[in-house]
Amino acid sequence: MTRPSRLALSVVLACSTLLGGCVNLAPEDRRPELATAPGYDGEYRPDGTVIASQLGWSEYFNDPQLKRLLAAAVENNRDLVAATARIEQARAQYRIQDSQRLPRIDASGSGIRTRTPLETDTGGSSSVTIDNFNVGVAVTSFELDFWGRVRNLSDSARASYLATISAQRAFYLSLIGDVASTYLDLIETREQIAFAEATLQSRTEGLRIAKLRLDAGVTSALDYRQAEVLLTQAKQTLGAQRLSHAQARNQLTVLVGGRLPADLPDSLPLERQEFAGPLDAGLPSDLLLTRPDIVAAEQNLSAARANIGAARAAFFPRISLTGSGGLTSDSLDDLFSDDNFTWSFGPSISLPIFDWGARDVDLGLARALETEAVATYDKTVQTAFREVSDALAGRRWLGEQVDTARRTVAAQEATARIARLRYREGVVSYLEVLDAERNLFSAQQSLLELIRANDQNQVSLFIALGGGIRP
Repeated sequence: MTRPSRLALSVVLACSTLLGGCVNLAPEDRRPELATAPGYDGEYRPDGTVIASQLGWSEYFNDPQLKRLLAAAVENNRDLVAATARIEQARAQYRIQDSQRLPRIDASGSGIRTRTPLETDTGGSSSVTIDNFNVGVAVTSFELDFWGRVRNLSDSARASYLATISAQRAFYLSLIGDVASTYLDLIETREQIAFAEATLQSRTEGLRIAKLRLDAGVTSALDYRQAEVLLTQAKQTLGAQRLSHAQARNQLTVLVGGRLPADLPDSLPLERQEFAGPLDAGLPSDLLLTRPDIVAAEQNLSAARANIGAARAAFFPRISLTGSGGLTSDSLDDLFSDDNFTWSFGPSISLPIFDWGARDVDLGLARALETEAVATYDKTVQTAFREVSDALAGRRWLGEQVDTARRTVAAQEATARIARLRYREGVVSYLEVLDAERNLFSAQQSLLELIRANDQNQVSLFIALGGGIRP
C-alpha cells in the first residue's frame, strides 16, 4: 500500500479519539433550590474575626495533651485509614472508566511456519513448507461516543471519586470532633472524681464527729444516720464517676487507634481550655463550599445526573470502530517492505430492538437515584445549617449558664457554711445541714458539667464551620 493510504488510515484512527461526546443527554448539573434560610439568626451570631476553615486543629486547641492525642488519631485511627483507602479505590475506578474514552491500541507480532504433505501422480509423496510473518497494530471495538454515554460514565466515576475524597475529609473532621469531645469528657470525669473524693473525705470526717456527738449524748441517732446518708451518697457518686472515667478512656483509646501515646504531656483543667477565636460564622453560602459532607453530597448528585445521561444514551445506536494496520510477508527479510503493508477498517452498529423494557428500567432507576441524591443533598445542607445555628446559640446561652452556675455555687457554699455553724450552735437540726450539703454538691457537679458543655460547644462550632481540615 502507498504512503498516502497509510496516512489516510492513521488519520482515521486519530480522528476516532475526537468523535466522543458530540451530544450530552445528562440533566443540567446545578445546585438544587434549598429549603433553608438565607442567613443565620442574627441574635446568636458572634462578632468573630477568625475563619474556621482557614484554621488547623493544632492552631485552634491549646491543650498540649489533646494535640498529641489528635495527632495519634489522625495517624492511627482504623476508620480513617479505611476511608483513605477508599479514595484510592475510587480513583482507580475513575481511571479505568475514563480510559474507555480513548481507543485501545494493541500491538502484535507472529511468525508461523506450516508444512503441508502432497501426493504426486507417480505415487510418491512430497511436502510444501510455507512461512508467514506478521507485525501490526489494531484498534478493537472502540465506541464512537456520539451520544455521550462513555463520557457520562466517566464523569460519574470522576464525581464519585471526588465525593469519596470529600467523604474522607468529612470523617476526618468528625474524628477531630470525637477525640476532642471524648477528651473533654475524660477531664470532666477526672475533676468530678477529685471533687467526689474530697467530698467523701469531708463527709467521713463529719460522720466521725457525728458518732462522737452521738456517743456523748449531744445529738440524736437521727443526726448520725443523716450524716451516714451523706457519706453513702458521696460513695455512690464517686463510683459512678470512676465508671464514666473508665468508659471515656476506653473510647479515647479506640479513637486514637488502639493505644494511648506514652509520655503524654499534662492536660489542662476545664477552666483553662482555650480556643482560637472568636470564630466568624460567615454566610450560609460559604458553608456550601467549606463543609466536606456538603461537597460530597453535591458530587454524588453530579454522579447521579451523569448516570441519567448514560441511561438515555442507551436508547440510541451504539457505533463501534475496529481497525488494524500492519505488515505481512512470507520472508522475514522482506517483512518491513512497503509492498507488504496491509490494513482493515470497519464500523459496526448495534441497537437492541426488544429488551423487554430493560433500558426504560435503567433510566427510571437513574432518575430515582437522582431524586434520592437531591433529597440527601438538601438534608445534608439543612443538618449543617442546624449544627452551626445550634453552636451559635450555645455560644451565647451556655456562657451565661456557666456564669450563673458559678454564682450559684458561691451562694450554696455560703449557705452550707452557715448551716454547719448554726448546727454547731444548736440553732437548727442536722436536716438543714443535710439539705445544704446536698445542694452544694449538686451545684458543684452542675458547674463542671456546664463548663464541659461550653468547651464542647466551642469544638462543635469549629467542626460545624468546616475547621480543622489541616493539622
